[in-house]
Amino acid sequence: MENHTFSMDLLKLEGVKVIYQSTFPAFILLLIIYIFTMVANIGLTVLICMERSLHQPMYILLCNMSFNDALSITTIIPRVLFDILTPRSDRYITYNECFTQAFLGHWFGSNFHTILMIMAFDRYVAICNPLRYATIMNSKMLVKLCVFAWVVSLVFVAVLLGLTLRLSRCRSEIINPWCDNASLFKLSCESVLINNIYGLFFTATFFIASMGSVALTYIRITMVCVRSKSKSLNSKALHTCFTHLAVYLIMLMTGFIIVFFHRYPEWSDHRKLASIMFYVVPPALNPIIYGLQSKDIRKLVVNISHCKKVSP
Repeated sequence: MENHTFSMDLLKLEGVKVIYQSTFPAFILLLIIYIFTMVANIGLTVLICMERSLHQPMYILLCNMSFNDALSITTIIPRVLFDILTPRSDRYITYNECFTQAFLGHWFGSNFHTILMIMAFDRYVAICNPLRYATIMNSKMLVKLCVFAWVVSLVFVAVLLGLTLRLSRCRSEIINPWCDNASLFKLSCESVLINNIYGLFFTATFFIASMGSVALTYIRITMVCVRSKSKSLNSKALHTCFTHLAVYLIMLMTGFIIVFFHRYPEWSDHRKLASIMFYVVPPALNPIIYGLQSKDIRKLVVNISHCKKVSP
């Protein structure tokens, strides 16, 4: 078995380990979170697209994030919900489905970094160059930034999964709640040194680039606020940057928890739970954080709710 390519297209998926007594409570809880996340993110995306007053760079970038969050959680959670109700002996997935899930999961996860990077740039221009904001963040620049956020991560992930696709298979079991790149290349008995090197480069690039750009942006914003000594500027900076920084820190913390647990194989179950949190917590909290902080969005939601109440 170890010396021959695994010919079957069907893979055994470990899925989420849940004791029988907790099966339905876990399913219901995760389903409620999934429905709320989808309604909140899709609702925010539709609201921004339909309301002309929200056709501003900050909200267009937020629309990208909400859309990406909805796609990201849909890539992972429906399959997890299905597996929770499926006996472990019957949890199978085809290689093509597994590869597609891994590709989309890594792509949308990487998009989260790139979108937050361009959102940091938007906040930098708005606070540090307010008079030139409309000139710099024009329609062409906004389109370029959005394309950059999606295409750059797509290219990196395409190379990441392309290196795995070239490998032959001699195993058929995915030791993970869902399919990811590491689970796929572990199906091979060939050398995966190149995969590990590029995987490390891939992770380091996105983490360092996003952390570096966000750190430099906020250092620069802080310097401008300290020098100006303007209460109105400081208030604006605090209001506009708090939401972005809060969302970024939530994403960063969930990501680092996964990396931390990777160093301790005996805590593999904790790592798998943390992996689920990475795809659940940020997408669920993002629309709440931005919705509560944005006066424009709050007013529109209140107006829509009021119109529905008074309509016959």
